[in-house]
Amino acid sequence: MARHGGIHGTKPIHIREPVAANSEINVTPLVDVVLVLLIIFMVVTPLLEKDIAVRVPNAEKVEQPTEVPPDQIIVHVKADGKVDINVRDVEDADYITQLKTRLEPRATADKVVFFVAEDGANYGRLVWAIDSAKIAGAETIGIATDKLDN
Repeated sequence: MARHGGIHGTKPIHIREPVAANSEINVTPLVDVVLVLLIIFMVVTPLLEKDIAVRVPNAEKVEQPTEVPPDQIIVHVKADGKVDINVRDVEDADYITQLKTRLEPRATADKVVFFVAEDGANYGRLVWAIDSAKIAGAETIGIATDKLDN
């Protein structure tokens, strides 16, 4: 015997109307991510603070001398690339030799060379002059600067 009306024991299927989409933003995952990032930054930030030891000279008010002592060595690096020792022009080939002859008779503590560079002087040229002075035997290097206008 055949039955009409479907298979025995099944329920009828009901189709519902589609529900409107939920347009609200779920902020819970956003808050979770922000809190995790906050904790990470709080832990990492103290590790990033590294101190670099820098020795800065004390500021002193010193009167400018009117004359340079004769035993002092001052090297001028000019804007045109020329170098002079105590206002006497020196060729590049003779620079180390002349510094060496001036520095050799001095005691180790007195082997001091001061450098003055003009505003337009090449930085590489100044570094060359300083390196060459160290090769010639200079123990202490000083770099003269213009006095500050207050």
